Amino acid sequence: MATTEDAGRNRPRTVLLASPRSFCAGVERAIDTVERLLAAPGRSEPVYVRKQIVHNRYVVDDLAARGAVFVEELDEVPAGATVVFSAHGVSPEVREQARDRGLTTVDATCPLVTKVHSEARRFAARGDTVVLVGHAGHEEVEGTRGEAPEATVVIDDPAEAAALRVADESKVSFLTQTTLSVEETEATIAALRQRFPLLRGPGSADICYASTNRQYAVEQVAARSDVVLVVGSTNSSNSQRMVEVAERHGTPAHLVEDASAIQPAWIAPATIIGLSAGASAPAVLVDAVIAALRCWGPITVEECVTTVEDVSFAPPTPVRRRS
Repeated sequence: MATTEDAGRNRPRTVLLASPRSFCAGVERAIDTVERLLAAPGRSEPVYVRKQIVHNRYVVDDLAARGAVFVEELDEVPAGATVVFSAHGVSPEVREQARDRGLTTVDATCPLVTKVHSEARRFAARGDTVVLVGHAGHEEVEGTRGEAPEATVVIDDPAEAAALRVADESKVSFLTQTTLSVEETEATIAALRQRFPLLRGPGSADICYASTNRQYAVEQVAARSDVVLVVGSTNSSNSQRMVEVAERHGTPAHLVEDASAIQPAWIAPATIIGLSAGASAPAVLVDAVIAALRCWGPITVEECVTTVEDVSFAPPTPVRRRS
């Protein structure tokens, strides 16, 4: 007896390829930073990277195979060595630890994360309680909170916003993690404004252009799809949010590390498959997913462009000098 999976074989399908997808400018800059250091003429010492340079297993494994040494904390780095700070940013405490150990640091923090750090310092300096909307424990949140730990409180949702108590309700500012869900963050900020009528915030949104663009692109693709696949690692916040966006708009969605993670039960009943990738997932993994989908029968790939990105960031100064 034929199974549902068998019935799904050789059915013509359409793959709606969301655009923009995959690497953003901040991720490209961070990866390029490590690649330049690895390729530096006369390099004889290892290039250490604190934490994952970006949240993608394929990228980290590839750089490790080429000589990068990934560590969790700076005490794993020999005194005097070179260490790269990841795209997610670090706290002043980590920078001080690096100085104390005589480390040569190369800061690959995304400039848009650096913007949030600057805002945290400025808001705290004027005496505000800084409400940081984000996921506690995420590396970006830990780095931003570290700019003013005594003045900063981290919240995640509207309920926490409504229940928040501060010393002076007239002096409250908010910031957000750069990779959050746009819709959910707007709801949390609205709850903060209701709770604190004098709430102040950044001059421009902290959720980065890449997260916003990819979420909107997935939303548009999901509206036409039977199922959505998002390529990305489980620790990638922006990739997780893309899955949630598709699901929130009524379409089943799945986060896949690579093509091997695709489950037949997802594909067999589908005629139209939406496909995207988080900002830290390389395009080669998307190509591999498309190749895997062809094993189920003929497919037509339709590029669905919602916006064109032309953002780029210069490499960190120490890397430019070495180049």
